[in-house]
Amino acid sequence: MGNCFGQWIGDSAVEAHTHRGIEYVYNLSFDSARAEFQYVRREKPDHPAGYFFLAMVDWWRIITDLDNTSRDDRFLSQLDRVIDLCDSRLKKNEHDTAALFFKGGALGFRGRLHGNREDWVQAASDGRAALPIVQEAYKLAPNNRDVLLGMGIYDYYAAVVPERYPFVKPFMIFFPKGNREKGLRELREAAAKARYANTEANYVLLQVLQNFEKRYDEALPLAQKLHERFPDNVIFHKYLGRCYASVANWEEIERTFSQILERVQNKKLGYDAIVEREAHYYVGLSAMNRADYAAALEHFYRTDELSRSIDRKDPTGFMVMTNLKIGLIYDLQKKRSLALEQYGKVLKMDDYQDAHRQAGQYMKTPYAKF
Repeated sequence: MGNCFGQWIGDSAVEAHTHRGIEYVYNLSFDSARAEFQYVRREKPDHPAGYFFLAMVDWWRIITDLDNTSRDDRFLSQLDRVIDLCDSRLKKNEHDTAALFFKGGALGFRGRLHGNREDWVQAASDGRAALPIVQEAYKLAPNNRDVLLGMGIYDYYAAVVPERYPFVKPFMIFFPKGNREKGLRELREAAAKARYANTEANYVLLQVLQNFEKRYDEALPLAQKLHERFPDNVIFHKYLGRCYASVANWEEIERTFSQILERVQNKKLGYDAIVEREAHYYVGLSAMNRADYAAALEHFYRTDELSRSIDRKDPTGFMVMTNLKIGLIYDLQKKRSLALEQYGKVLKMDDYQDAHRQAGQYMKTPYAKF
């Protein structure tokens, strides 16, 4: 079963368009990607691949602009269409591997959207529905590593989400148990060997290693590889900066986030105010680290200003930490009354990463570099 995808789509020209379209998606060239996948849909109107990959274009549109929910409904209805098409193929043949794979993939995407919207119960429910479908596809095509992406996401998150969000626990008793290590193994294998889903698997693995596992030395090479291959993808670019921040590589933090600010200035796709805020924060930290306090303050003021327009509900961690850092700099500049004012502001915000304890401490004794 060497080339199981070849037989799933069964046409090398269509296959070539699919691969080209996927490359376009990850470089955020959405119109070019659409054109490739529309060709696939025209050539194979009763095959789910074209519809599935057209939905994937919208998925990347959504995650590069996550606060904007206006595309959610269209994305969900595209996934419904994929699922309907797969169901009608499965009625004719319950062992239709392509139909099983794309149905499992569509349910998986739906679950990931619910997860991004922090609707964990809905996310788990889609995951549970997708799991036996992708397991069945894997049984029928054991050489197909693309299926491992969905299995890995389920196994990992079903183990980790209830630990992190305890209110989900009671709902999880009806679900297949997750397995953190197994999920990681499956994600790694999909990242290395999947034909269509290898980039997506690398991205999911990067998120898992950076955000949940805190294995920063393993996350960094993944971020480097993704950014190198898809230099126009703002999400990969941002993760590269975060990974450098996690390993305290100040030179690269400054270089990467300054480049991001340049792209914000040039209004490149996806480089929006949220990305700009993060970049100013890290460039500010870097300037502070090398004792260029004037430059640091400029970046922190801008971070604070952007936070005021972005944080519609409560102040985010960026706002809390920025105000704390501004206070520390004022102390270093011997502007004690201004520093005290900043610490007072921090104490009125939600606590974030030990900010309250620090603000309280420096209200008593001025911050000094050791």
